[in-house]
Amino acid sequence: MITLEPLRAEHAEALLAFEQENRAWFARSVPDRGDAYFAEFADRHRALLAEQETGAVRFHVVLGEGGELIGRINLVDVAGGSAELGYRIGERAAGRGVATAAVGQVCRLAAGAYGLGSLTARTTRDNAASRAVLGRSGFTEVGATEIGGQPGIRYRRALTRP
Repeated sequence: MITLEPLRAEHAEALLAFEQENRAWFARSVPDRGDAYFAEFADRHRALLAEQETGAVRFHVVLGEGGELIGRINLVDVAGGSAELGYRIGERAAGRGVATAAVGQVCRLAAGAYGLGSLTARTTRDNAASRAVLGRSGFTEVGATEIGGQPGIRYRRALTRP
């Protein structure tokens, strides 16, 4: 069982460790964040928390059964009843249904607590795992896009409010 928690200041250390531990793993399927991301992490974390306070974004950490940080899942560009979904699940948790469970939970949060009516998402064409998660989670392909210079696919999902 996983748990989602809104991103908080006290997640900084665990989140940085998670990102460092999984950097090479993530770079296999998404553009690398670059060295500056890690060097400036503390300032960036504070800025993300400040942005979250505006309601324009909803950042979450994904915690495993033992409370360890195993992923993150975010809603960005929250406006007009919609937001864009993004997520990262660490290598040690991959292939165990964590991403699908986290996407399901954040979709329920988006529809209920956040009052959203739809979500969009993007992934590179060669990221079969993410494409499968989005398909299992009720997202449908709506067009082509580009991500970090790589061909990608845009997705959309209508949400049902409880």
